[in-house]
Amino acid sequence: MKQILAYSLLAASLLVAVPPAHAQLMPSAQPAQGNMSVGNGSLDRIVAVVEEDVILQSELDEAINAIVRQYASNPGQLPPKDVLARQVLDRLILMRLQVQRANDQGIRVSDQDIDQAAGNVAQQNKMSLDQLRAAVEQDGFSYAAFRQQLSDQIIAQKLHESVVRDQVTVTDAEVNNLLASPTYKAGEVHLAHIQISTPTGGGASDIAQAQAKAEEAIKAIKGGMDFNAAAIRFSDAPDALDGGDLGWRRLDEVPPAFADAVATLKPGETTAALRGPTGFHILKLVDTRQPGRQIVTEYHARQILIKPSEIVTPEQAEKKAQDLYTRIVDKKEDFAKLAKDESKDTTTANNGGDMGWFAKDAWGQAIGTQIDQLKDNEVSHPIQTDAGWIVLQRLGSRQSDLTDQLQRDQARQAIGNRKADEAYENYLRELRSTSFVDIRVPELKDPDDKQASATP
Repeated sequence: MKQILAYSLLAASLLVAVPPAHAQLMPSAQPAQGNMSVGNGSLDRIVAVVEEDVILQSELDEAINAIVRQYASNPGQLPPKDVLARQVLDRLILMRLQVQRANDQGIRVSDQDIDQAAGNVAQQNKMSLDQLRAAVEQDGFSYAAFRQQLSDQIIAQKLHESVVRDQVTVTDAEVNNLLASPTYKAGEVHLAHIQISTPTGGGASDIAQAQAKAEEAIKAIKGGMDFNAAAIRFSDAPDALDGGDLGWRRLDEVPPAFADAVATLKPGETTAALRGPTGFHILKLVDTRQPGRQIVTEYHARQILIKPSEIVTPEQAEKKAQDLYTRIVDKKEDFAKLAKDESKDTTTANNGGDMGWFAKDAWGQAIGTQIDQLKDNEVSHPIQTDAGWIVLQRLGSRQSDLTDQLQRDQARQAIGNRKADEAYENYLRELRSTSFVDIRVPELKDPDDKQASATP
């Protein structure tokens, strides 16, 4: 279960543990001493108030224990207990704030969204849903709480999308400049990082403290501490408890201020403490690689789509598709004419169902699986897709070098991802600094954090 509990739907700002459902703080429910009663009669103290919500000691303990179990085989990588507790609490607070803001904006998550996310977790862990439920409960967690975590992660992702949607645009000129740049031609890098943050609006003393902490981390690494362990111990980034692993990315996706420093490294080497807008960063180059030519199989096909509607039941749509298949294969009727007369796909019907040349899964997995199995000019039996029932004819196949096209797509995506990361990081910093967060337990307050109890 360690891998399941550590599974993340998002790239950042996710919980590692599975917390119980949120405890809503009502005015009449605030105990005088910061404690509240739980079902067994014991007291479960409030460790933090987050706007009108609370985080309980039991939630924090459960999240910490999950991480401790995750590192049971290598506990030396974990920071001291007080540092770990502050890291986990900060992640809980940040997730809670994102969920609250998303709810305020009317962002919702459906049961179908959660079911799909749970299915993805099960698939990645090579389990059925029943096996996933059993594994979660065997590890001491309620499956309802696990689903609540998935819901929080999905809603945070939707908030991320809504924040960056109107802020991130990529022009053709930017793509052209990137493709011509040395950093793009340098290929891909696998990076890990340590981030030592400075508070929003912090002064010279805050910067000096952050720099001193960054130098302490570098000294520890040079003294033999594993970089991942140093990230867990020193980093303020949301991925600190994952060892600061940033995964593979093109060098051009690295902020320009850091790309030059990374470009001078050999695999295994680490940068000095680099000053950025949010604090100090230490980067490790894990490995590099050069992408090869992108040769893909493309298919030419045509289709007839029959969709269920208010007046056509799914069963009638399937029967209609089967009848069309029989008319084409057995009665030798013209596919193109039937497509013009019968197909409900507005993008292809007027062209006799012609779908043009496309990569295998460009029209969806169901069509991609079928087109790969057909021979040229062969007509498929009706295929059920999300759009309806499809009769498909493969007209041909070819090998195409899509390297240039894919490079442009990747460059556009890289620019967009970088802009989105910057935009959302700024959004989270603003959200954290302007929200009411009251950490009730003194030892859980970050001594360097001037916003541990911030009122907007």
